[in-house]
Amino acid sequence: MSSAMFRSFSVFNYRVWFIGALVSNVGAWMQATALSWVVLTGLTDNDAGAMGVTMALQFAPPLLLVGVTGWVADRFDRRRLLMITQSSLLLVGLVIGILLLAGVMTLPLMYAFAFGLGLISAFDNPARQAFVSDIVAREIAANAVALNAASFNGARMIGPAVAGVVIVAVGTGWVFFINALTFLAMIVALVLIRPAELIPRAASTGAARLADGFRYVRGRPDLMVAFAMVFLLGAFGMNFPIFASTMAIEFGRDADGYGLLSSILAIGSLAGALMAARRDRARIRVVIFGAGLFAVAAAVSAFMPTYWLYAVTLMFTGFAVVTTLTTANGYVQTTTDPALRGRVLALYMAILMGGTPIGAPIVGWVADEFGPRAAIGLGAIAALAAFGVGVTWMLVSGRVHRSSSRRFALALDETRPISVVSPEEFSDEVAGTTAIPLPDAPEPGERPRTRPAH
Repeated sequence: MSSAMFRSFSVFNYRVWFIGALVSNVGAWMQATALSWVVLTGLTDNDAGAMGVTMALQFAPPLLLVGVTGWVADRFDRRRLLMITQSSLLLVGLVIGILLLAGVMTLPLMYAFAFGLGLISAFDNPARQAFVSDIVAREIAANAVALNAASFNGARMIGPAVAGVVIVAVGTGWVFFINALTFLAMIVALVLIRPAELIPRAASTGAARLADGFRYVRGRPDLMVAFAMVFLLGAFGMNFPIFASTMAIEFGRDADGYGLLSSILAIGSLAGALMAARRDRARIRVVIFGAGLFAVAAAVSAFMPTYWLYAVTLMFTGFAVVTTLTTANGYVQTTTDPALRGRVLALYMAILMGGTPIGAPIVGWVADEFGPRAAIGLGAIAALAAFGVGVTWMLVSGRVHRSSSRRFALALDETRPISVVSPEEFSDEVAGTTAIPLPDAPEPGERPRTRPAH
């Protein structure tokens, strides 16, 4: 593996952050697996619709509170904010575990806890995403984002499989206790991070600036396209807990079979994250390619006749979805005005996660009425639509044209400048923003692209 793949590890704060996040992510995946399984088999009789409602309640708050959470991430110290959110998630996990072990958990109560987890995560996610840019310089931010995704999906290989074994061996409640312990790793990492070595944040003064992120994205057609694609994938294509659990039941498997499917999905996801880490920068064309690959992989998986053949296709699905989302995240991180990064990332996370309250109940209903294969097919159609949005924008924007050297070939021009919001559309804090060339050295023969000034 190239050393460039791990260049962010040269930063002490990032090494500490990465280790803490990896341990915490293992617990988070264990909890996600246990939560889905207990709703599907413990609190209901294989009701995928109830599982969809649970997912919707977890992902609704980021959408409902997008303006507030992004403003908080930009306004306050992200390190301290993360200490609060991580400690809160730890406590909620403990309470759920206690109620499950006591045998008093009910479906309405689990709905309430799911919403509570979503409420805390609504503040945690944009702060955690934006904090990466506080740890490393912008030149390696895309690499740091990709390595974060590798950590997330490496944990995904371990967490669900371990959760499945623990559920079968000693019960679901203990999974939540283990998850609570793993949050301590993230809290310790936040304590060990050296504040003096954090990247200085862009000044963002003023009291009421919640709409600036919306205005900024509205003036960036490339971001609008990326967000539209992410929404379609998040709403209908990424309901893996529903897909994997219902397919596991269809193939006659128990919780360990479901957990193993989630871990196998993570093998492809990890490969996609590591491939993204090797790229010098995030490109919108890779986001479009990933969406197309997701559509193909999901469609093929829907027709697999056996458990293991279905499991193999999940590796390709995982590779596609992480390629798309990691590249989209890195693109947003590295091309957004630093003064607005928290708000834009909050909007990105709200669109990615906020699509779930819309799509998950629909996907759950389809799985109940027509079977899990039809639900997976719906996800494939959504991914195909996302791919179509991206390709259409590339064509309309003039970035695809006839090759000058080959008669029947097309060439892709990513050097065309991207229009941005005019300074007059911003509030006082960002007035004066202009377009300047990116500081990255252009590739041979490439014209400098533009981005908002810092």
